[in-house]
Amino acid sequence: MNTRVLIGVRGMTKEAGERISSLLLAQSGVTKAIPDDGQIEVHYDPSQLTVMDLLRTVRGQGFLAGML
Repeated sequence: MNTRVLIGVRGMTKEAGERISSLLLAQSGVTKAIPDDGQIEVHYDPSQLTVMDLLRTVRGQGFLAGML
């Protein structure tokens, strides 16, 4: 069963959103990653990943990020 989470990302441009989306989708357990203005909607399997895993991926690209 998948879980949906909204992650707020400060200063994320459209290009950065696409890059982050690709990185998230490369993780086992992520089924969708949809970037939008200042946020990204992620659908993932909580038995494989935690929200902190997702946040680390975003923060690893140099952005401030947190759950909305």
